[in-house]
Amino acid sequence: MQNPEQTTPNSEATSIDEASQEPRIDPMAEFYQLEKTLTFVTLVIAAIVFFPVWFFLSLNTALNYLLGAIVGVIYLRLLSKDVERLGQQGSRLGVKGLGLFAGLIIVTSRWQQLHILPVFFGFLTYKISIFLYMLKVIPFSPKEAKD
Repeated sequence: MQNPEQTTPNSEATSIDEASQEPRIDPMAEFYQLEKTLTFVTLVIAAIVFFPVWFFLSLNTALNYLLGAIVGVIYLRLLSKDVERLGQQGSRLGVKGLGLFAGLIIVTSRWQQLHILPVFFGFLTYKISIFLYMLKVIPFSPKEAKD
């Protein structure tokens, strides 16, 4: 006879509560899945935006955008590690990420081949993936908005 936990469709994210026989969702597995999804969507958006920027503007501008997007993904990973450790230690959240962003802007302003706006917009690419995920998760209908 098989273990009931092994027969669920997504055994790492859900398990069967022995007392109530209802599926129980593991919040950390859901968090790790969200982290992977946001990272993947951010990289896909960056790849999609890279080519039109290269075509319509220049390769240098597109590479600046890509640099910002890569640093944005690193920032997203640092932020998720801070959220993962939330409540375990008394350190302040987001300090490393803020330093990373400040360092990116300082390097961009000092290096002649880099331009601040494409790097900044590339950095903000992770926000687009968060917005798209939010649109997918939050149900919205005009009927609910009137109530």
